[in-house]
Amino acid sequence: MLNRLYISNVVLISQLELDFPDTMSVLTGETGAGKSILLDALALALGGKSDTSLIRTGCESATVVAEFDDKMLKRVLFADGKSKCYLNDEPVTLKTLKDIGDELIEIHGQFANHSLLDEKTHINLLDAFGGYDTVSVKSSFAEFHDAELRLKKLQELIEKSKQEREWLEHNIAELDALNPKIGEEQSLAETRQKMIDAEKNSGILKDVCEILEKGGISEKIFSAAHILERTKSYQKEISELYELGGKVEEIADKIKPADFDTIDLEQSEERLFALRAAARKHRISVDELPSALAKMHEQLGLIDNSDSELKKCSAEVATKKKEYEKFASTLTQERVIAAKKLTDAVKKELPDLKLGTADFMVDITPNAPSEKGNDAVRFLIKTNPGSPFAPLDKIASGGELARFMLALRVVLMHGKHTLIFDEIDTGISGATAAAVGARLAKLASQQQIIVITHSAQVAGFGNSHFLIAKTTDGKTTTTSVKKLSGDDRIQEIARIISGAKISPDALATAKELIQQ
Repeated sequence: MLNRLYISNVVLISQLELDFPDTMSVLTGETGAGKSILLDALALALGGKSDTSLIRTGCESATVVAEFDDKMLKRVLFADGKSKCYLNDEPVTLKTLKDIGDELIEIHGQFANHSLLDEKTHINLLDAFGGYDTVSVKSSFAEFHDAELRLKKLQELIEKSKQEREWLEHNIAELDALNPKIGEEQSLAETRQKMIDAEKNSGILKDVCEILEKGGISEKIFSAAHILERTKSYQKEISELYELGGKVEEIADKIKPADFDTIDLEQSEERLFALRAAARKHRISVDELPSALAKMHEQLGLIDNSDSELKKCSAEVATKKKEYEKFASTLTQERVIAAKKLTDAVKKELPDLKLGTADFMVDITPNAPSEKGNDAVRFLIKTNPGSPFAPLDKIASGGELARFMLALRVVLMHGKHTLIFDEIDTGISGATAAAVGARLAKLASQQQIIVITHSAQVAGFGNSHFLIAKTTDGKTTTTSVKKLSGDDRIQEIARIISGAKISPDALATAKELIQQ
């Protein structure tokens, strides 16, 4: 609900802050006092079109803040036409502000755009009025829709696969023969590199080995050590000389090149290059070849088993469709019953609202299957006997439309957002105005209602009363809002009844209206 409205520098309003209760608030005031300014300002905060004429003369910007239970909407309008939007003090787009605003508040008036005029909302309103659960239809349709999508994709895949059968068979044969394995490329590359390194090193080691063998270095070292040993001196050094000869022999044995099979290298290279060529052909990595092969086998299998797969999938669609149609049919029957009750309830409201010659009907027609069932729902009305039923927005009189919307709202009686009624009592008085007020008060038992009115009868039903007044000091003009209670409220309602000169009878009537 709308808890607080803050307005700064909007037309005649310098600064204003209003706190609204969660029941029915009425706003009254003389013609031209600025009641429409409040709605224009609120519209800004709700994402309405920016209009620089709303900025108070001499000011560079105007600000409006609308505080709700868990949301704060703010709009700052600048003289150059630009504006800034905020949600809970965080910058947002104008569209975001408007979308949220549309969910929070609905304005009813002679020329306002009602959500009830949108025929797309009628089916939801009827379902809510009927009070039945539409979850079964929604979930059943989702299953039916998913089954249809699977069938369609299967048909498309089979058709595509049939066109590519020759290509599939050729590539499957190639990859089956290649039999790629995940990780094989890396293993082959490492083995190949080892073989290449071994082949390269083989020549180097061979040269070293030849030098050691031809030179007879180790034998000469041993011979020299044996001769020196006869001196009986330098035994430690002679021992080291023997060790050196042994090391030379050991190294010669180790570096002697082993037999190397060039056929193994050629085979490794051939397979590695074949794997990489296949990967390039299919534009994937080598490690993805096994999964690509499996997928091609699957596609070919679908072609080979297409009849059985199609039968299976088609049977599932038929089953899901039958289940959905069962739920949808039951929902249609429930809607027909609810439509009769809604029609009777709305018609019952019309005479008291000076719409006794009007008629209302809920039109239910077949529609394409959807999560809402097989129905299209429209609310239709005719205001004069003999004329055809027509959509709600075809009603000629703005006053009739506003009162009819009130009748619908009273009957539907649901919703958590705030409803604002802007002078829907224009052109009516007496018992009709009292009937309007009573229905607004009934709505206020479940929703927050804000009413701008010129009717004393309607004003008397308010739980809170605000007076909108315009004052001037000869230089500037300002609109202000004052919350009324006690004698002040009685005086204002009496003024509405009798004008500037308030009579005792008007005061007495005002007291009666407040106590009604």
